[in-house]
Amino acid sequence: MKANATSSFVKSSAEPELEEEVSVSSTSISALEALSVHLISVLGLVLALLLAHTFFSVNLVSHPSPTLLLVSIIECPIVILLYSRYRKNRDECTYLKAVGQGLLGLPVGALVNALGAIALGAPVGTQYFLKTINWSLMMSLFTIVPAVSVFGSSWKDWQRIFANTKPIGSLGFIIYLPAHGAIIGAWLGALPMPLDWERSWQRILHNGLIHESR
Repeated sequence: MKANATSSFVKSSAEPELEEEVSVSSTSISALEALSVHLISVLGLVLALLLAHTFFSVNLVSHPSPTLLLVSIIECPIVILLYSRYRKNRDECTYLKAVGQGLLGLPVGALVNALGAIALGAPVGTQYFLKTINWSLMMSLFTIVPAVSVFGSSWKDWQRIFANTKPIGSLGFIIYLPAHGAIIGAWLGALPMPLDWERSWQRILHNGLIHESR
């Protein structure tokens, strides 16, 4: 009797994990389809940069703010419409609802990214406002919007992707890779910033070092 009780307890405790795996597998996609999702997103990004350079004569070096804005405008419908196809709960969440969640997640994700950037040392001021907003919108497209379109408000899925960093299946990886790739890329891109000698304190330090060497 004790053995039966133990086996029934183990079975009942394993049922939630089994149900979660079944739920994830029911919305999983093939590796080829996951690769296609990433390729389409990258092609949209390349297209946006080409249009910015060809028709507006701007780029990330000369005019970063308008370039980022153009990238966000072109990439936004691509990401939202693409990821909404893989929404997790198809019975409860229609395609239009997933699209709406993605649109709502865009400004919310931008706010989260902007606060994170400011907390890590991004400059604050009216002259930097548009640059921060445009950068935050682009970051939101790759970090928050895909997860919102697919998982909605499912806290377990969000925790698994962003806190535990344990994606399950191809569906988890198409959200995990661009999100963490964008964060790591932004972090690495900020490393050369101390080499910018246009800042006043750097010019003062540089002039002082030259004066001492003489």
